[in-house]
Amino acid sequence: MSDQNNGMNTKDFLIGTLIGGIVGAAAALLTAPKSGKELRHDINEQAKVAKDKTVDWTNQAVEKGNEFATTAKESTTSFARTVSDQSTTLLQKAKDLSRSVRRDVEELTESADSLTDDLEGISEEIAASVKKEVEDLQRSVEQLVREVEEKEKDKEEGQTKD
Repeated sequence: MSDQNNGMNTKDFLIGTLIGGIVGAAAALLTAPKSGKELRHDINEQAKVAKDKTVDWTNQAVEKGNEFATTAKESTTSFARTVSDQSTTLLQKAKDLSRSVRRDVEELTESADSLTDDLEGISEEIAASVKKEVEDLQRSVEQLVREVEEKEKDKEEGQTKD
């Protein structure tokens, strides 16, 4: 904010100096003991000098404005090019990462499918083995039941003989 106040104070000072110079020159011309023709000539000369200075200042201001505009345009173009390049690079990296993730997912899917197939084969083998064990156990139990029944029968026959 103080920069704005300093800029405003400098601007006000320059305007005041210019106006004061013009008023002082006009007062000096008007109070000088000269004829009307000489006075008009001096006023015209001072007006031309003031006009020339104003044209010079205007030209300088236009040149500075053009320089600032050119610098701003170049900076903006450079910044836009940099942003465009970086966004293109970033987009390419995102595409590469996406492809990499897709490949990894496909590989994991294939591995999971292969593991599932392996497990299905193992599960079938385990199921067949368990079924065989159950059947063997069932036969053993049936055999044991027959033996027990035969011994019971033998015991009953032995007791009836006595």
